[in-house]
Amino acid sequence: MNKIKNAFRVIIAVGVIILFTGLYYLIIKAGIPYQDATFEMQILYAKNMYIGDSLTTIGFITIVLGIVGRITTGIIEKKKGN
Repeated sequence: MNKIKNAFRVIIAVGVIILFTGLYYLIIKAGIPYQDATFEMQILYAKNMYIGDSLTTIGFITIVLGIVGRITTGIIEKKKGN
């Protein structure tokens, strides 16, 4: 059971890394849209925003699934102990 609990801890940690990578793309790479941007700059901004949105969403979902799995294994372990 410890291996499963550790696996869910790793999933949570990976989710946090993905979430922060997505936030990096949203805040640093994309940032504030350019004023009077060329078409290429608009494409670059849209690409970075899409990557940031996707990574942030995936990271958040991964964290939630890891937490749910960790709580579930804790409940199962507690019931087996009684």
